[in-house]
Amino acid sequence: MKKLFALPLIALLFFAAGCKKNNANRNVACNKTPSTIVAPAAEQQALQDSLTAHGIQATKDSSGFFYTISNPGTDPKPKDLCTTVSAFYRGGFFNGAGFDSSASGNPLIFQLFQVIPGWQKGISLVGKGANLNLYIPPSLGYGSKDVTDPSTGKVVIPANSYLVFQVSVVDIQ
Repeated sequence: MKKLFALPLIALLFFAAGCKKNNANRNVACNKTPSTIVAPAAEQQALQDSLTAHGIQATKDSSGFFYTISNPGTDPKPKDLCTTVSAFYRGGFFNGAGFDSSASGNPLIFQLFQVIPGWQKGISLVGKGANLNLYIPPSLGYGSKDVTDPSTGKVVIPANSYLVFQVSVVDIQ
């Protein structure tokens, strides 16, 4: 799939924040706090209904997103929100339409605190080499506001969207 909105969506995936990265020469504690957001019961039920309608059996996380893991990967798993992750992905909707992907051949590289809560929580479940699908309700995704392409103003992700991500984790550092 052609990379549809690479730079605009990547910019939207990331929160405007900073974190000192752990490295071999310096051990700096991560000052980012995991999200405590729990999707409302109505969102969780609507997501479960969509999964059922599409014949998808997925595991429900206590925060309200669902996931399937086809390969859990190997250690290490992310240790905190400052962990750097490299992953290929496709983001779309239950109707099959996609809004972005890493189809250019280059994985997305990010620290967990920079992505939506559904990704933070989902990626934390797996290790290097993992393959998983994330089914994310609006409150753990982009919420009640439209996500637009800044160059065109076109809505890329409508408000209150339920999102489907296919993710292949390349590396965790």
